[in-house]
Amino acid sequence: MRIILTGTGTSQGIPVITCDCQVCTSEDPKDKRLRAACVVETREGNFAIDAGPDFRYQMLRAGIRELDAVVFTHQHKDHTAGLDDVRPFIFKNKKPMDIYATDDVLRHLQGEYAYAFEENPYPGAPVFNTFEIAENAFQVGNTVVKPIPTMHGKLPVLGFRIGKFAYLTDTNFIPPTSLYLLQELDVLVLDALRLNPHHSHFSLDEAIEVALQLKAKKTYFTHISHLMGPHAKIMQYLPSGIELAYDGLEIILGD
Repeated sequence: MRIILTGTGTSQGIPVITCDCQVCTSEDPKDKRLRAACVVETREGNFAIDAGPDFRYQMLRAGIRELDAVVFTHQHKDHTAGLDDVRPFIFKNKKPMDIYATDDVLRHLQGEYAYAFEENPYPGAPVFNTFEIAENAFQVGNTVVKPIPTMHGKLPVLGFRIGKFAYLTDTNFIPPTSLYLLQELDVLVLDALRLNPHHSHFSLDEAIEVALQLKAKKTYFTHISHLMGPHAKIMQYLPSGIELAYDGLEIILGD
């Protein structure tokens, strides 16, 4: 299994429009961040986790030519605004795109992309097969995906575990029942927004505390704001086995 982190930034991305801070003006490519998302590639097929406003460029930049499904963590725009751009995959595959999401997220998508869910959609509109998910494990093709319930402030958000890999973005609280589901990981990708506390995201110190508790062999922090500070500087302060993720990072896991 190969995981490509196609975006590791927060809702504004980095650089932020109008900002002249040290991070936004950095020449380090690891300080350039599109909105958070990833692609999971297996022998049986590929699926994306989230499709935000940078989806089109993320697919082009990563060279993704096959995609069978999109799995959504939650309904915020920085995770859903690129769904229309799955159309080339639909045209290539000659079949609807499978999308997996909770009932609340599906209703949001059906409203946001009403033209795709009409009884008689216009020619060329994207066509979807929708699958409602909750807390039970489900399959994308032959790949088993286990939802990990978390909270993003007051909003329920799903993380996902696939084998010994877990992806948790947009969270500041992981309940004990979900922590139990995150034991014995090889790789954890976890939300860490910035240095200072935030009402709906883990700060760097909070994310480190969770990572040390879960003891994954390797932890990468994602959904990073320009307020975190330069990639190279923050890396100097992280404990062994914990790193900041960056756009284009590839994670290879065995069966």
